[in-house]
Amino acid sequence: MISFVGAGPGDVDLITVKGRKLLEEADLVIYAGSLVSKEHLKCCKEDCKIYNSAYMTLEEVIEKMEIAVSKGLKVVRLHTGDPTLYGAIREQMDLLDEKDIDYEVVPGVSSFTAACCSIKKEFTLPKVSQTVILTRIEGRTKVPAEEDLESLAAHKASMALFLSIKEIDRVVEKLKKGYGRENVPVAVVYKSTWDDERIILGTLKDIKEKIQEAGITKTAQILVGDFIEGEYERSKLYDPEYTHEYRSASK
Repeated sequence: MISFVGAGPGDVDLITVKGRKLLEEADLVIYAGSLVSKEHLKCCKEDCKIYNSAYMTLEEVIEKMEIAVSKGLKVVRLHTGDPTLYGAIREQMDLLDEKDIDYEVVPGVSSFTAACCSIKKEFTLPKVSQTVILTRIEGRTKVPAEEDLESLAAHKASMALFLSIKEIDRVVEKLKKGYGRENVPVAVVYKSTWDDERIILGTLKDIKEKIQEAGITKTAQILVGDFIEGEYERSKLYDPEYTHEYRSASK
């Protein structure tokens, strides 16, 4: 059996209980290079074979999996964060489907939720935003024209940008045009939940200079929107005047 497992954003304790158990039982682990903390590998059995996929092609990864499964071994493909977000797992699963090899996908804590927790905020606030857009700026990997950052920012929703910190200049320019103003709050969280985590707060007006001064060029989440700073309405969920099936209105 093959298990695609989300290792979480960095802190080894943020892997799920199921993910940790699968890791402990695995005979073969293929992990996503420097993006996954090597502390996770200390959970593996002494005789577990471990490979770093940063040095492997898709075909090499699948070959290792196929050989292991043919021997009745347990395989863990360890991805960073949640494997369904920018994990490039679809192409792996499609090849496994072609070979009629069974697998499962175990979710993990994504870096975008970890980053929001690091700054102690909430993406969805009444009268501010009830939508979260997860995206990235176009780089070596193309982005559909309809998903251009400027167009998405025009929705004024809460945003979490992956794989974009290296292009902070273009990110800021597109977001300014989309939001239509430059005082939009921004939080950049470098290596959220890792021991060397760093948080830089600002707005679209000054965040570029702050990031360049800090020398951050990779492994950072960019959070954008008024959920970071500003006024919001109290939630109806705990409003004493709001009724639902578990609670009547206060008198």
